[in-house]
Amino acid sequence: MFDEYGFLRDADLDEAALPALHHFVYCSRAVDSVDDAEVGRIVELAQRNNLARGITGVLVFGSGVFFQWIEGPAAQMKNLIASLHSDPRHYDIVTLDQSEEKRERLYPNWDMDKVEAEDIRMVLQDALESAEDKNNVAALTRILKQLDSGPLNSLGRS
Repeated sequence: MFDEYGFLRDADLDEAALPALHHFVYCSRAVDSVDDAEVGRIVELAQRNNLARGITGVLVFGSGVFFQWIEGPAAQMKNLIASLHSDPRHYDIVTLDQSEEKRERLYPNWDMDKVEAEDIRMVLQDALESAEDKNNVAALTRILKQLDSGPLNSLGRS
């Protein structure tokens, strides 16, 4: 009935009983001191904290760019979003999507996981294809253009 994290499995879901989930999708630029080791520490801390808060998601980091999708209960998400906006490890935070709806989780088994940099282009392209807001489309197009200008490892963080 429940998966290893205590969330209902797809086969056991009653559409009327779906929880209201808040999701927040953003991208941002990392400060120069953020490296793979620091991102590893971010993921480890998120894994410890998010399970207890009912928050799941995915973090992509490459070429000095963060892309993150997080989802969970509204009150917990509000606190996490405030924390993200005050985190000095990144700047130029662009909200790509944020809403609350009754639905299944997109990342039910990911208390937080990092997707490798090689996958960032694919994740951002998927986000672009589903983006409806013209500002989000423009921001994602700019980021993809930056990524397409050269190999991920040579782009730097500035």
